Amino acid sequence: MVGVARRPLDRVGEEVARATSIVRYAPGSHFSPHVHTGGEEFVVLEGVFQDEHGDYPVGSYVRNPPQSSHTPGSEAGCVILVKLWQFQPEDRTPVRLNINELASAANPDETGVSVIPLFKDTHEQVSVIKMRPHTNMQFHPEGGAELFVLQGSLQEQQDSLVKYSWLRAPIDYSLCLKTDELGAEIWLKTGHLTDVNQQIKRVMEVS
Repeated sequence: MVGVARRPLDRVGEEVARATSIVRYAPGSHFSPHVHTGGEEFVVLEGVFQDEHGDYPVGSYVRNPPQSSHTPGSEAGCVILVKLWQFQPEDRTPVRLNINELASAANPDETGVSVIPLFKDTHEQVSVIKMRPHTNMQFHPEGGAELFVLQGSLQEQQDSLVKYSWLRAPIDYSLCLKTDELGAEIWLKTGHLTDVNQQIKRVMEVS
């Protein structure tokens, strides 16, 4: 699509794919109308994302469940983190939130860490984690984890993660996070990696 550029982070499949990508819409660019057979989940990182359902500024978290449809675009241009074909097929719950308008709650187990819950079901949990400068956080998420740095920077053991870094931790992996003087705000999804093989199978069945 003219004016739309993708940077794949993880992709299985061809035209139809289970994918995690950073997508940039140039000003005035639009997609044609389409159905998200396997669902779409995204976070607006820059600019304003738009479709016939509304305008979504920076910080918007959106879940378009399987069989939903829209005509996306952006008059001003935008950048989004987007995940495709990573829903349960029976999920029909749309989500429209703005992270910047939600209050965070202190994590009682970790000093200097607060949490904004975004979504939870029996298969996954999605949240935003805010870590103050020079803060440590260690946890062992069941079912694996995936994180994306929205603001700031941090270390995960020997890896340096800056703004827009993406990390996927496999099942049975312990995460050890440490912020520097900037602190960090991260988008975090946990529990979902137990279903990856089934998600890929569903993609292959319709490819």
